[in-house]
Amino acid sequence: MVYAMSSQAPALPRPSALRQPLRLLASLLSLRYFALRAATAGAAVAFGLVQTFVFARVLGAHEFSLFILIGTFGVSLWLFDLGAAKILFVRQRERHLAGHRGGTVPAQSAAVVILYALIVLAGAVCCFAATATWTSLGGALDYALFFTFAALNLVWFPLRNVSNAVDKFIRFETLEAVRRIGHIGLILALLVGLPFEAFLVAANGLWAAVFAICIAGLVSAGALTRPRGLVQTLAAFWRGNRAEILRSGNYAVAELAIYNFPYFVVPAAFGLGAPMIVLDTVFKVFRGATLVYAAGLDPLVPKQTRAMAEHDAPALKRATLTAFVLCAVPTLALCAVLVLAGDHLFALLLGHAATVPPTATKLLIVLLVANLAQNVASNLLLHTGYFREIARIATILTAAMAAMTVLTVAAGAGIVGFIGGYTAVYVAGAALYVAALWRGPFRRATER
Repeated sequence: MVYAMSSQAPALPRPSALRQPLRLLASLLSLRYFALRAATAGAAVAFGLVQTFVFARVLGAHEFSLFILIGTFGVSLWLFDLGAAKILFVRQRERHLAGHRGGTVPAQSAAVVILYALIVLAGAVCCFAATATWTSLGGALDYALFFTFAALNLVWFPLRNVSNAVDKFIRFETLEAVRRIGHIGLILALLVGLPFEAFLVAANGLWAAVFAICIAGLVSAGALTRPRGLVQTLAAFWRGNRAEILRSGNYAVAELAIYNFPYFVVPAAFGLGAPMIVLDTVFKVFRGATLVYAAGLDPLVPKQTRAMAEHDAPALKRATLTAFVLCAVPTLALCAVLVLAGDHLFALLLGHAATVPPTATKLLIVLLVANLAQNVASNLLLHTGYFREIARIATILTAAMAAMTVLTVAAGAGIVGFIGGYTAVYVAGAALYVAALWRGPFRRATER
């Protein structure tokens, strides 16, 4: 496997000097995986922006905001994860690094994937039943299919974690690239006359295809095996990981609330239409950056976990610093775009559907910087099993977000004031995660 890490070069480097930083980069990072991860992360951000661009032109403002809300309900199924996907990563990684074969972890991983698929199916049925009470059956089916399209990320997440844990990340990211490119092509086809119903059916069909290929590969690698009894296997997973599930579940629920509760507050406090579209556009960039960060974070996780297992503090810090630098590059580029052409970018995306205020753009820049620090720290904490610490921080942030919401809404601050309050709390949370990083993994790696 080819590897990589960055290093500082002299102002006028010699050809031989240029090879040294490349060799250092090669010691930390799989270039092929990094290129794939960057491509899929970029495609994820592109899809969110393309979706906004297309929906603003093929849907009315009210219907656009309704689909935003339905999609948010789909994403909110992450509530049911309770951190199980990250626990599966830790257990599968321990098993893989130790060279173990067999055991209960593959069956438990399959049981979690099946459970999540059943949750998505139940959510789609509930969405159809709820929307059928105020729209046609065809309209309700559209909403249910769009809900499914958004919610299937819940099932994809544990498959990503299992693939990464057993070093099948190249295969997974290849499938992810196919899915992302396919979904972007399908949504762009709406602009040239593809019926909305055909888009929804084809998009979910593509999901089904990549699921089948991914699961087949993990089964052949021994990372997934058929559970002998779904309920019994899930019960065994709960018994064996109860403390971690409760702690990571606390974190998962809190993170879900932090990233998604604005989608429920804004329509209730400020109405559908323009306020909802402004929030969604700002958060698409904010949350999209998290997907980009994954391109710099995920390739370093194997190196970080090995360094932790070997108590190699310098290697752990080098890998984490490399992840930070890789994430900082797109952050600075995106912030520069927002400073120089943010108004033009949002005008292009939204057309006449809504206008993003300049103050909201400035707050978005602050959010992006805080999000960078928070993601680098929380990613390492999660993958090294610091569930208690992240649960504690997430609980504090949830309470702070709730208090902020009450104060801003009571004060009549408006959508920009609400985003400002959200930004202040989020920055404080990022500082707590960075502090936990230094007190936790970095300190523990020095112990023998």
